[in-house]
Amino acid sequence: MEALKTRSEIREYSRSVKAAGERLGLVPTMGALHVGHLQLIQKALAENEAVVVSIFVNPTQFDKEEDLATYPRTLQADLEMLRPFGDRLRVFAPEVSEMYAERVVAGRYDFGGLDRVMEGAHRSGHFEGVGTIVEALLRLIAPDRAYFGEKDYQQLQIIRKLVKMRSLPVEIIACPIVREADGLALSSRNRRLTKRLRSVAPYLYQILQEAKKQFGTKSAKEVTEYVTRAFAAHPEFELEYFQIAESGSLKPVRRKNSNKTYRAFIAAYLGGVRLIDNLALN
Repeated sequence: MEALKTRSEIREYSRSVKAAGERLGLVPTMGALHVGHLQLIQKALAENEAVVVSIFVNPTQFDKEEDLATYPRTLQADLEMLRPFGDRLRVFAPEVSEMYAERVVAGRYDFGGLDRVMEGAHRSGHFEGVGTIVEALLRLIAPDRAYFGEKDYQQLQIIRKLVKMRSLPVEIIACPIVREADGLALSSRNRRLTKRLRSVAPYLYQILQEAKKQFGTKSAKEVTEYVTRAFAAHPEFELEYFQIAESGSLKPVRRKNSNKTYRAFIAAYLGGVRLIDNLALN
């Protein structure tokens, strides 16, 4: 399998799919593919006649140069992993210069506050970078549907907002988090964990499960205090944030409302590797 590299190539492919009266799905990725990505692709193929998988490590969504530098890049292995999907799938793997031309800078967006909490509060400019490349891909490829995993739940809500703001004619499909047998959410960053740290990593999900259990009878403040203490007692982790928020607005919850749904969001460093996860609480 060979990847399409230029905007003109992927535009021509999209037009050929549309000319045949077929539906086109898009699965945007940054590569280093794993089973979670494959499940997104399988869903996209089940719902569309053709699918594009983009592989692009987007520099403007990284707030730290070292994080960008160490992000795994495994294009050839990714292409081999995708080969069994056959002719209904195309890979779009452009260079940075193809997507950004002269200046590698993010656009400006007003996401109505969705970008100022959790990930946005700790990763300056991250969601403007995400918005820039996702909008570019949606306009260039013009898919009927685009598929995103709920592990990046805040990103998912921001992309929904983006599509609405820009009146883009695409349906955003959310797909459940895919986990290892021990509960660890699948992530390209997991491969950076040593064997020992990998055995410790499921603690993140265990804490989320306990937070869900406690949220049934305790306040958000009490649950947050429990999580803070739990990580203080586990020195291998460095807790960046834990937040209970409304599922739609992502606003931090102060008093529970039985008519609203909530999620718990967490980010922590383990051996220098940043891990995130989230869990529906009700």
